[in-house]
Amino acid sequence: MQFSAPLRSTPQPAANSASKRTSAGGFFLRGLGVILPSVLTIWILVAAFRFVDTNIAAPINAGLRLGIASFVDERSGPFAPTEFQLSEERLRAERLRLDASDAAVQSRVIRSNIDAWWAARWYLDLTGLALAIVTVYILGRLVGGYIGRRLLRAFEAGLLTVPGIRSVYPALKQVVEFLFGSENKKLQFNRVVMIEYPRPGLWQMGLVTGDATPEITATCGDAVTVFVPNSPAPFSGWTVTVPRTDVREIPITVDEALRYLVSAGVVSAGTGPAGANKAHGSVERSRDNGPASAAGN
Repeated sequence: MQFSAPLRSTPQPAANSASKRTSAGGFFLRGLGVILPSVLTIWILVAAFRFVDTNIAAPINAGLRLGIASFVDERSGPFAPTEFQLSEERLRAERLRLDASDAAVQSRVIRSNIDAWWAARWYLDLTGLALAIVTVYILGRLVGGYIGRRLLRAFEAGLLTVPGIRSVYPALKQVVEFLFGSENKKLQFNRVVMIEYPRPGLWQMGLVTGDATPEITATCGDAVTVFVPNSPAPFSGWTVTVPRTDVREIPITVDEALRYLVSAGVVSAGTGPAGANKAHGSVERSRDNGPASAAGN
């Protein structure tokens, strides 16, 4: 009688364990992709609020507390100092070599009482933010008028006489007008293009801001100014002057181009796969047709 050897199944615990680890990692990355955009959005909003609260609202609130301290009665009222507070402040002044006169001691104690009263009411901190918003709105209304514009030009002329400010203020003003200016002053991106930069064979997406200045055109010929955004922070970048014949226009909007740059190319540059294929085909046709086809753009 012959006995055949029993069939042995290959053990799979290692493969199953690796598969589980891969699945767990994939689920973790998927969850991170869902949570991260909302968390980053909240973080940016909180950081912006803290910046405004610290650098704008807090100084206004400090000025309000100082104004309250200058109008309160030093001997009566809710902020009047007690004898114990005055004696403690005199001892602190002697220890820290501060002004120990009665007027100075009373003033410091009153301001300390006002600060404590203000800190106990958290909603008062919103006063500075509200005043800042109202002040900016009023300034915007004033600058919109003839007198306001004349005063603003006089103020800027005075700033430009200061050596340090003279070299910084004009550039900052252009950036602010680009971000928040009116439609007739705001820098407009009129089309999305591809340029060979920084060397032939490497294509870089750019935003045309307009024709080159007459001084540049007289030296370099017919050209356009292209803003080349950084990725994934497209609000910073650099400006290049490109001959008009070397510009390849692609049929996508500025918003689609910015989404493409922010996502580092993960999000399609078009409205979908068809838009992406259409943009790609346009670039290929422009490359095949050569400079002659781009000249018409």
